[in-house]
Amino acid sequence: MEVRPLAIPEVLLLQSPRYKDARGFFSETYNKKVFAEAGITLDFVQDNHSLSVNTGTIRGLHFQSPPYAQDKLVRVVKGRIFDVAVDIRRASPTFGQYVAAEISAGQWNQILIPIGFAHGLCTLEPDTEVVYKVTNYYSAKHDLGIRWNDPQIGIDWPVDERHAQLSDKDKTLPFLTDAEVF
Repeated sequence: MEVRPLAIPEVLLLQSPRYKDARGFFSETYNKKVFAEAGITLDFVQDNHSLSVNTGTIRGLHFQSPPYAQDKLVRVVKGRIFDVAVDIRRASPTFGQYVAAEISAGQWNQILIPIGFAHGLCTLEPDTEVVYKVTNYYSAKHDLGIRWNDPQIGIDWPVDERHAQLSDKDKTLPFLTDAEVF
């Protein structure tokens, strides 16, 4: 497995090998021992799976507050996404900054979003399916977020704001200056 830090080094891009033959392929997308050898010693407790029917669907920017904060290991099993991690750790030198990467079934890559980051994505293809592991259980009381188009963060989303598809909840999330953050 190849592990590469992004511009904010706590956010990691991972590449698992695929072994192809006439039947298709096989790949280990998670192996606790291999991850530990790469310095990733997280205890994942829940898997989530989402389907976004339309291109330009935005989910996020989401995070859970302590004691239910979550690390996320995100991969795409069908389609492509523009994946974003925003540093929401007030004491961090990169507070309010973001990193982004394209994650796709074709590239077979994954992104590790650590605790202290808000996570969002935009689908780049129709019928995109995203699977992600988390290190803590979902808690509605601790489910928070930041507005996807916050000008203070300035994410360069690959969809025009007029064509972005969001949930009602995501449309009304607070801006970073008003959000409860780490």
